[in-house]
Parts: sequence; structure tokens; C-alpha cells
Amino acid sequence: MRESPATVELRVSDQGVGIPAEALPHVFELFFRVDSSRSRASGGAGLGLSLVKAIADLHGARCSIASEPGAGTTVSVVFPKPRAG
Repeated sequence: MRESPATVELRVSDQGVGIPAEALPHVFELFFRVDSSRSRASGGAGLGLSLVKAIADLHGARCSIASEPGAGTTVSVVFPKPRAG
């Protein structure tokens, strides 16, 4: 977690297989799966990151993702702090 006067940033990282650059623009889409050839039992349904984005949007937050094939992925969600007043 990182904090600034105006925001709070949450990051989740893994050291997995990574995501190819051409797939990154689509990872927050509903039902998108990087490797559609995998079964749902081993690869998920493509809901997780779309749910993260939907919840972030409801809170005025922004999501981003960085990944390098073979080196893992980091998902960041930056929430605005409420204004005092």
C-alpha cells in the first residue's frame, strides 16, 4: 500500500507466467481470459479483474496493470481520499 495526500494505492503482485503485451488492454473486460484454450477448472472464468475494475469504478478509483511474460504481473488500484469538509 502506498499513500499520498490525495490517494491510497493498493498493489497486488505475483511472480507467475506474466501476460503478453497484446492482452493487457483487455484484462479488465468481462470474461476475458489470456489463454482461452485452458479449461475453466485450471484457468478461471475471466471474472476477477473485471470485478476489481467495477468495484474500483464505483469508488472513483483507477486500475492499471503491468506485466512481463516470464516475470509476473502487478495490478494497481488507486483510490482517491475523501475530501475533508
